[in-house]
Amino acid sequence: MEPHAAKRVFLLDELRGFAILCMVVYHGVFDFIVAFHWDFPFFFSPFMNTVRDLFAGLFILISGIVCRYSRSNRKRGLLCFCCGLLMTAVTLVILPDEPIYFGILHLLGSSMLLFSLMEPLIDRIPRAAAIGIFFLLFAFTYGLPYRQLGFFSYPIFQFPADFPPNNYFCFLGIINGSFASADFFPLFPWLFLFLLGTVVGLFFREHKMPACFYRSHIPFLGAVGRKTLWIYLLHQPVLFLLMLLYSALSGASLGF
Repeated sequence: MEPHAAKRVFLLDELRGFAILCMVVYHGVFDFIVAFHWDFPFFFSPFMNTVRDLFAGLFILISGIVCRYSRSNRKRGLLCFCCGLLMTAVTLVILPDEPIYFGILHLLGSSMLLFSLMEPLIDRIPRAAAIGIFFLLFAFTYGLPYRQLGFFSYPIFQFPADFPPNNYFCFLGIINGSFASADFFPLFPWLFLFLLGTVVGLFFREHKMPACFYRSHIPFLGAVGRKTLWIYLLHQPVLFLLMLLYSALSGASLGF
């Protein structure tokens, strides 16, 4: 790694902090809706689904970018994936109807591990071509969890209603209508966005981005962005305690 590669990109920390806070708010609203049976159909509207994917996509893209600063993506990937397995085990107990089978920690851990193997190959591809390839693959597979392929929300191929017969390959994004998970980010399409980030990360690491990217703007968001793994692991227990408190104060009973 070049001597200047260790220079921190504060804007990435701040954007990642903003994205993780948006995720916490989203999960909080979702938890309260499910727990107390609130009537809030707008939350499940296509508009809100798009907003959710935009913030999640920003987080995944930045995670790919910062891989270019890591000393060992293999170690980071194993740690992240094991944390994902922990989330699966916990949610199987407390949310048996919608456990997290392949959430964002599983995705990020798997993506880091795959990138650690694919890095030499990716670096042989011209950067402009790699960015175009990964973007097109992301766009083409974006609808795979909805059993369709195309360009984002414009499908050109729809899978039959009875395909697949099971959900054994849910980690790839291949699921049927019976699949349910409280947090679901399969490898396809999201791996391609992550890999796009690893290519963009070369420009960041080589200090080819505007100077404002390397300056601190909102220290609070930067601090949050440097603790995203802990925030992800701890935010649901905190939200659960808040729901218990709300239940005790309002007399509303928890619905799960």
